[in-house]
Amino acid sequence: MNRRVAITGIGVVSPVGHGKEAFFANLMAGKSGIRQLAAPFIQRVKHAACGQIVDFNTAEHFPNNLKASSLDRFSQFALVAAKQALDDSGLPYAQWSDAQRERVGVSVGTGLGGAVALEENYDSLFVKGNDRTAPFTVIKIMNNASGGNISLDFGLRGPNITYSTACASSGLSIGEAYRQIKHGYADVMVAGGAEALLTLGTIKAWEALRTLAPVDGTDVGASCRPFSKDRAGLVLGEGSGMIVLEDMEAAKARGARIYAELAGYGTSADASHITKPDAGGQARAMRIALEDAQAQAGIALTDVGHINAHGTATQVGDVEETKAIKAVFGAHANAIAVTSTKSMHGHLMGATGAVEFIAAVLALHHQAVPPTANLRVPDPECDLDYVPNVGRPNVALKAVMSNSFAFGGSNAVLLAAKV
Repeated sequence: MNRRVAITGIGVVSPVGHGKEAFFANLMAGKSGIRQLAAPFIQRVKHAACGQIVDFNTAEHFPNNLKASSLDRFSQFALVAAKQALDDSGLPYAQWSDAQRERVGVSVGTGLGGAVALEENYDSLFVKGNDRTAPFTVIKIMNNASGGNISLDFGLRGPNITYSTACASSGLSIGEAYRQIKHGYADVMVAGGAEALLTLGTIKAWEALRTLAPVDGTDVGASCRPFSKDRAGLVLGEGSGMIVLEDMEAAKARGARIYAELAGYGTSADASHITKPDAGGQARAMRIALEDAQAQAGIALTDVGHINAHGTATQVGDVEETKAIKAVFGAHANAIAVTSTKSMHGHLMGATGAVEFIAAVLALHHQAVPPTANLRVPDPECDLDYVPNVGRPNVALKAVMSNSFAFGGSNAVLLAAKV
């Protein structure tokens, strides 16, 4: 079986806005969600710029306090984004029969899972000296907590899978959900990722790697500067992105609003270094996605007009991705509008692939490309069209790509095409 796959629902909880409209409007406006970390441990942190969500009201989304207390922050984000996506899809999920529910699955990516709950319980045990942990500790910290809760809340009984491949987690989760439908194992999939890791332990661990950007002295919102010669490292963030994928024929038959076709997916391993990115591995994943899109939807290499780049704002990473894009697209690379939206929302780790793919799909849907914010100084080694600082409305896009490259050498590339 080789079915085509439609994207019919979008949900997002992010530092630059909740819901698809606010999220994309703020990206197009170049509005930064990167801010000074608000936390009681701020004095212990050297790199305090982050993509922190400060306007998420847990009580509003989870009025049942028992329910709220059983969910880590990353699961709360995931459930809210999943509901947005399902509601946006127009699917009558509340009326589904048991047989229909068995054909609807969940595929979620996360890097650290319940990092907030884990740190709270370590603090209780090792700092405060308590002899017991909170009763919901296990079900809050497990990586599959968000996927499990989405399945439970919406009665989804099909495949329920969690992927944890660092920064490529939700790119993989969406790609593998696409394959579930493509090959006939499911008819609908809720897919994406969630992350909430702005804890003292996590931030200090990243500081030890010396990859975090310092707070910009003039504008904290400009601390993340992908592809700019003065880039100084990545900025951690949190959030969730979820999409609804459906069999294309079924989506058309019910008159669904289709944002795009998920037409290509590629994944590869660098097998070269545990942290250093590798242009060769990245290029392999991009080529596999292009080959898939050619076979699936007749998409040619020259049809790709926009790439949402991994673009973390590290010195090495941005150069390697530039090399990979050139290696794959050749002369056409110069005609592609390449954006790193991490410049505005930060690096959402396990959620970043989903949130950035959503940005790419919305760019295709609206025929408008968001900018790479804070691109102050051209870098001779990063010489593609990075859409510096100002978004571009009214562009003609046929296909878009989203790149996610991770520590551990995992690469995931998604390609969406106009329907």
